[in-house]
Parts: sequence; C-alpha cells; structure tokens
Amino acid sequence: MTTEEIFKKILDCSFTVHTALGPGLLESAYEECLFYELKSSNFKVEKQKPLPLVYKEVKLDAGYRVDLIVENQIIIEIKSVESFTDVHFAQVLTYLKLSGCKLALLVNFNVADLKDGLKRMIL
Repeated sequence: MTTEEIFKKILDCSFTVHTALGPGLLESAYEECLFYELKSSNFKVEKQKPLPLVYKEVKLDAGYRVDLIVENQIIIEIKSVESFTDVHFAQVLTYLKLSGCKLALLVNFNVADLKDGLKRMIL
C-alpha cells in the first residue's frame, strides 16, 4: 500500500471508532480502540512507542512517547480536548522530527463531527 492508501485507511478507522464511541471519553480509550481497528486491518502498529531525544552525541531518554505509529511511516497523536492549541501542533512536529516520519495525523475525538477534529501534518 502507498502512504496515501494507509493514511486513508487510518481515517476510515478513526471514523469507525468515533461513530461507535462518540465524544467525551479519555484519550486512552480512543487509543486502545483505534489500535484495535488498525491491527484488525492488518497494519503494523506500535503503541506508546518511546522516542529518544538525541542532542549532538548524547541520547536522552526524555520520556517522549508517540501514541501510535502505523507501518513505521505515519504518526497518530490522539487527543480528547475542547479544541487544538498551538502546543498540540508543536508536539506532533517534534514527534515527526524525532521519529524520522514525514506524515502525522492529529485526531481530536472530543468533537461532535470527527472531520472537525482531524489535522494532517507533513514535515
């Protein structure tokens, strides 16, 4: 599958989870359900993957964790907030830089219509 085909399937799985659960739950609930949907779609998915920070020759375990990484290509950062803020976008851009991935999906499940809670980000 191409990256775009994988991304489209991620969107489909996100809509499936949101349709079933609706807004108002904790991020961890949406993460587990989306992880299940993606695994059921036969994707390689890593959950809560640690990302070390490398500064010059020093590798720091700074405690960064990506919610989901699909096929070692696409980061999914899950939120359940009133609305996105600049810090959410900065967080995903940092994850893209640290991971070497080029594409991410920021998903806010705490919205009535999921299309209002999606942000595609490219590094």
